[in-house]
Amino acid sequence: MKIHHLNTGTMCPIGRRLVNGTGSLFQRARLVCHCLLVETNDGLALVDTGIGLGDIAERDRLGRRWLRQTAPKLDPAETAVQQVKALGFSPADVRHVLLTHLDRDHAGGVPDFPHAAIHVHRAEHDMAVLRKPAPPEGRYVTGQWSHGPRWAFYGEDGEDWFGFRGVRALGKQADVLMIPLAGHTLGHCGIAVRSGDTWLLHAGDSYFHHAQLDAAPRVPLMLGLFQRKGDMDRKMRIANQARLRALKQNHGDRVRIVNSHDPADYERCRCGAH
Repeated sequence: MKIHHLNTGTMCPIGRRLVNGTGSLFQRARLVCHCLLVETNDGLALVDTGIGLGDIAERDRLGRRWLRQTAPKLDPAETAVQQVKALGFSPADVRHVLLTHLDRDHAGGVPDFPHAAIHVHRAEHDMAVLRKPAPPEGRYVTGQWSHGPRWAFYGEDGEDWFGFRGVRALGKQADVLMIPLAGHTLGHCGIAVRSGDTWLLHAGDSYFHHAQLDAAPRVPLMLGLFQRKGDMDRKMRIANQARLRALKQNHGDRVRIVNSHDPADYERCRCGAH
């Protein structure tokens, strides 16, 4: 199963040392929207969509405060749909979009793939789309799904995978799994893809910096504050992050873990075996 790594939205907030952990306080940091494009036996599957063409055309819907804090490039060439085309595929070849969650920098490209089924945890859909329960004010950009996508839902029932419960496969694709990792949002998930004898687990926003999965975890100050501010259930997010840390330590030879925004994770994948 071939996996393509895409950066679907570069963000450049101020304070590189406090965000990336290197460089000057006065340099711009670099964050990415790390998505996966997977060639499966049932067409293409896209894991997260990053920022979409509609977000770029109507940038104010992303929120002026979010734009000011993250300073995204908003480059149409970085959108998932344009990168799919650049790889020689048609957007219609994307049959499935699996979302770690529905935050604006993960679901922005959903309208760019109108033929795809949009897979999401039911708790995430209920809060973001149905507002049951009502989400924090301004958390979601409802215009990203106002066209009425074809949703496919996952719940808490499912199988076990390396100790993680409620894991569901993508239809008959046993090599693509949706893994509940609540905390950042109530329906946050990771997506695991098997390639040969190993797994790649896209853990979304379960952690923000690669050093958070080290035996002695650490995170740059500003990035840690941003992560904490975004938590819907901090206790659960910390617990799931600890489980990811244990997964890396105990099964790092079989499971490689990446997150959504760390450029170090993204660059290692681009240069690695996947």
